[in-house]
Amino acid sequence: MQERLTARWYASDPRPSALQPLGWLYGAAMRLRRRGYEAGWLRAQRVAAAVIVVGNLTVGGTGKTPFTLWLAQQLAARALPVGILSRGYGRRGHAPRLVQPGADYREVGDEPLLLARRSGCPTVVARARAAGARRLLELGARVIVCDDGLQHLALARDCEIVVIDGARGLGNGRLLPAGPLREAPARLARADLLIVNGAPEHASLAGLAAGGTLLRMDLIGAQALRVDGTAVQQALADFRGARVHAVAGIGNPGRFFGALRAQGLQLIEHAFADHHPFVRADLAFGDALPVLMTEKDAVRCAAFADPRLWYVPVQARFSDADAHLILGRVLAHTGDAALARS
Repeated sequence: MQERLTARWYASDPRPSALQPLGWLYGAAMRLRRRGYEAGWLRAQRVAAAVIVVGNLTVGGTGKTPFTLWLAQQLAARALPVGILSRGYGRRGHAPRLVQPGADYREVGDEPLLLARRSGCPTVVARARAAGARRLLELGARVIVCDDGLQHLALARDCEIVVIDGARGLGNGRLLPAGPLREAPARLARADLLIVNGAPEHASLAGLAAGGTLLRMDLIGAQALRVDGTAVQQALADFRGARVHAVAGIGNPGRFFGALRAQGLQLIEHAFADHHPFVRADLAFGDALPVLMTEKDAVRCAAFADPRLWYVPVQARFSDADAHLILGRVLAHTGDAALARS
């Protein structure tokens, strides 16, 4: 059912949908909620830190977590006290919690655990983002990067960055559940920066691409590391010509599979739902072929890892000009004018 719905959402020639009236109701509810915050009927809480929200307009993976990691690392490299805030999808409990690198992903969420390990920045998960932001303030953060939360208006923000998948774009342009959109496309005009993951191939992005408002991000992965935590790593080029199992339990498995095929790998594809709680039996394919997965999947497979299992970490890359523009725009909200000009 999920696969059929996703295919309809991102179809190049969408058919009329019986779900369209529900999409109109959803859109009306979202507009009313936003108007409530704008009019002061609902109050957004502001904290004593610059809040940078990285989010998306569509359901499913767009690459916002790799971008969040890149941005946090760039800001930390400039000696800014950075904290990362996330809801921690699917975790146990709702209270704010500091993510320790050795935590169980079921307690903190897979993406926050990945961010805490890779960034070295204090990372907090909280269903109530304002409470999580205050916890980060206690830990010394003065710049808070929110992984997701574009629609979580209860936390006031200083800068909004929207990440869009270049191949999927805005899908059929309809709101949930008739399409993949959480908000209408006009919402993009409010964002400070628009990041496109890969080439803006989808027809829905033609106007944005022509207007020069999209900044291109590429996700680069050239090495595979063992999931079992050993120091063993291997170049993806070493897997060329051999058959491998490719596993992806992320929002857009096709992007991961496409990246591996572009490296010359022969894939046996296994797509799972986003945040799928893997067990050993899920990866018992009846042979000894290597199994390659995303870093987010590896977080959920570490407890039963064996030498067959490898993951492919990716890094966000930008042109020098785009990186300078992004950092300048973000730093302008941190109150450090000198860094913003550098």
